[in-house]
Amino acid sequence: MKTYKSKILVVDDDQKIRFAFNEVLKKDGYTTIFAKDGVEALERVDADHVSVIFMDIAMPRLDGLEALRRMREKDQSIPTIIITGYGTMQTAIKAMQLGAFDYLTKPLDVDKIRELTRKAMASVGEPEDGTHEHSMLTVDVVDRYELVGSSPGMQEVYKLIGLVSTTPATASVLIDGESGTGKELVARAIHASGSGNGKPFVGINCAALPETLLESELFGYEKGAFTGAAERKLGKFEVAEEGTIFLDEVATLSLQLQQKLLRVLQEREFERLGGSTSIPVSARVLAAANVDIESEIRKGNFREDLFFRLNVIRIHLPALRERADDIPLLANYFLAKYNEQLNKDVKGLSPEAMSLLREYQFPGNVRELENLVERALMLTRGEQITPDMLRRMMAGSRKSSFVPVKNSTFKQSRSKVLLIFEKQFVEEKLSRHGGNVTAAAKSSGMTRQNFQRLMQKHHVRAESFRQDNSPRS
Repeated sequence: MKTYKSKILVVDDDQKIRFAFNEVLKKDGYTTIFAKDGVEALERVDADHVSVIFMDIAMPRLDGLEALRRMREKDQSIPTIIITGYGTMQTAIKAMQLGAFDYLTKPLDVDKIRELTRKAMASVGEPEDGTHEHSMLTVDVVDRYELVGSSPGMQEVYKLIGLVSTTPATASVLIDGESGTGKELVARAIHASGSGNGKPFVGINCAALPETLLESELFGYEKGAFTGAAERKLGKFEVAEEGTIFLDEVATLSLQLQQKLLRVLQEREFERLGGSTSIPVSARVLAAANVDIESEIRKGNFREDLFFRLNVIRIHLPALRERADDIPLLANYFLAKYNEQLNKDVKGLSPEAMSLLREYQFPGNVRELENLVERALMLTRGEQITPDMLRRMMAGSRKSSFVPVKNSTFKQSRSKVLLIFEKQFVEEKLSRHGGNVTAAAKSSGMTRQNFQRLMQKHHVRAESFRQDNSPRS
């Protein structure tokens, strides 16, 4: 037996990037080989025993996505991490659809490169130290519905959208996140990226209709099924055909409707109200929730078996305050959007106004940011949006959104306010202590374990509150 070093192929037309990879990977015991474009990459893959590939997208002659597509056509399944300087939703989705192992955005992080190398090696059974023993004989989304953001949290969302689009329509998806984070946009992106994109996208807000009306909207009814049913009506599941049905605020469904939805997901069929003929369901079911469904299960408000049926694939949308680096990108996106719609020519936000946006917590998330930019644009007479105007609107937003009572019962409304309080309490403590979980828990009068349970419940990450020199504990 003889020991060989695992070979990692780095494909990038930037010599500095290739040099950086070489410096990082050789310290970990890997042999690094290089290609300057996609054509050269295909040649190296054919000629060398390559374990992992890091490949840029924008390159001369042949770009990284096309090179990856050709590798997959030849059944070359080497784990490939795609690299790009422009972390858009379309490129991330496309990369994952083509079978990329993962997706990296520039500037590159050394620790992330090492982490992905280890994971990629493990995925093909290669040792993580870069050496192994062998026998000598061993051989695009519509712009209107585009998600905007390049933060790590959003890159994970894009990757999951790409992965979902390659799965069968029978795989349900649960999209969770606070109100205003863009759950419907994720649903539309999944639809637009999948094989059923030429079929209908049918959305329904489960909280907007009373139970009796919602049932007939979902399943339809036969003529004479009830008083006023003068003719047959098709339900949303039937209208969606082989497309997508999106159930927003699914946690508000009554237990009776939850039972009927569970049967649809299990049997992939249903009957119209007043009918006896089974109608097959071909659409993909996407569901969204802005509350903690696991908590609703513990309270007896949501069926656990339905949760498991919906939660085949889960996509969590981070709150805007957890991805503050995306705020300038989003603000400018909305500025351009409403400049065009309102026939305005506002040049931008002043540095002070942009700084104010970055410091604001945005309880209403992306929806609130869009609303702020739109209103500011309408009221601005000069060439820039100023911080004074934003402060007035933010103050009004805080007053109006402090206790959002949307649910019909006292119990539901109290639960919602309690959830908001818990999340704000945890975030305030972490912010005050620079992301130090131990210190935050101690100042809260809680054990570290209980404090961490609250963090997990509300998807709060300590890293979001840390400065570079903050202690990690």
